[in-house]
Amino acid sequence: MKKIKLALLAGGISSERSVSLNSGNQVFEALDKDKYDILRYDPKTDLKQLVMDAPDIDAALIILHGPFGEDGTVQGLLDLLDIPYQGAGVLGSAVAMNKLLSKRLYQTGGIPTPDFCSLTANDAADIPQLIRDLGLPLVVKPTCAGSSVGMTIVKKEADMDRAIQEGFAHDDTLIVEAYVKGLELTCGVLGNDDPTALPVIEIIPGQGHEYFDFNAKYVAGETEEICPARIDADLTRRVQELAVRSHQALFLKGYSRTDMMLAGNDLFVLETNTIPGMTATSLYPQSAAEAGYSFSRLLDTLIQLAMEEHKNKTKRRGQ
Repeated sequence: MKKIKLALLAGGISSERSVSLNSGNQVFEALDKDKYDILRYDPKTDLKQLVMDAPDIDAALIILHGPFGEDGTVQGLLDLLDIPYQGAGVLGSAVAMNKLLSKRLYQTGGIPTPDFCSLTANDAADIPQLIRDLGLPLVVKPTCAGSSVGMTIVKKEADMDRAIQEGFAHDDTLIVEAYVKGLELTCGVLGNDDPTALPVIEIIPGQGHEYFDFNAKYVAGETEEICPARIDADLTRRVQELAVRSHQALFLKGYSRTDMMLAGNDLFVLETNTIPGMTATSLYPQSAAEAGYSFSRLLDTLIQLAMEEHKNKTKRRGQ
């Protein structure tokens, strides 16, 4: 059987470059070399080569995070090159990367999400009014950054200016959001036209981490991750339903992972990730493993879904 010529994209130019490179290395090791002839590309340096090689490439795995990787830009390039790729297309990638637009679509779809407002770099922030509207603590975060980069939990009014400055160092639009204290849960979704939810994961940041911040995410041993989550069957069903609804509300395909907070009996969707971390111990592969997918089989499935979706899109275009 002829090998699939696979482009593996990792690295890029976002603040999450190092995470992407690490994920890319682990994905490369897990891919079945009997099935795939793997060509590696770092968009920081290799886009010209990717364009030149495009006619011979059968599919791509995008293992990029943040702007210029997860936001629809690379997806658009691959569309122009007629290369199938896993996950969301241009629209879904752009929508999910923009947390402000995502939250508005959650609201439109009746998906519970914490109360919020937005700030742009040109706004004169009325901090007392923000606090009256949303209360304390508050979460201040960039609209289009990932991995909790630039995010601050503000407990005192006096700390708001610093949090806003930190956020604007990463984006020109911020979300100011009501802080929800509770249990953090995350749930993956897998599939194209009829996606199914994977087992729910419970996230418990270690001592010294007030929330699931960058170090809690990527430093080994800093966070306890329990799969399946220690919640009852009814709550598990509700989390999984919200994950699928969020996936569909943001026009996603292939796979995604939606983060939520459980406060009492209430669930709040925080955000949806279109290219979840893809090391063997990352949250999405952990959940997939609980559902019976080895890391290698999960990658095979994502590639198959990519090629199926590309074939269907080509058919719809009448080509």
